[in-house]
Amino acid sequence: MLFFTSDTHFGDPRILRIDRRPFASLAAHDEALVGLWNETVGPDDELWHLGDFALDGKGRVDALLSRLNGRKHLIVGNNDGAETTGAAGWASVQHYAELRIDGHHLILCHYPFRTWNQIGRKSIDLHGHSHGRLKPLTRQYDVGVDARDFRPVTLGEILASRGRRRKAE
Repeated sequence: MLFFTSDTHFGDPRILRIDRRPFASLAAHDEALVGLWNETVGPDDELWHLGDFALDGKGRVDALLSRLNGRKHLIVGNNDGAETTGAAGWASVQHYAELRIDGHHLILCHYPFRTWNQIGRKSIDLHGHSHGRLKPLTRQYDVGVDARDFRPVTLGEILASRGRRRKAE
């Protein structure tokens, strides 16, 4: 299966305060997100992370990636430093990608676009960065954890719901 997520911000203490994520501590936040990721994504699944993966720290990103299921691709976000982008656990790292999945043309970037490639042909913009706070345009979806029950989602789940801000389990 194929999954999408964004804005996990592992190891970043600012995330609990800025986004009011409902976790008692950063350690509880990180463990909950790892658990939800691995409960959702299997070892043989593919996942596109649309940026702001983790706060860099000596060896932190490699160790974290080794704990997470799936073949992982990174679309670089504004908070992804050299340790994150250079980690060995990524199958690919880029700032932008376009995929064709189940007849849908997907545009992947950390940032939401006002307009995007093939918008007139019903392409779909998947993004992060806005933490569930941006009113989406038609065929534009925030795949960030703040908008998606703190877990990765499939394209079918994305298209079935506009993604309300949700609470952790």
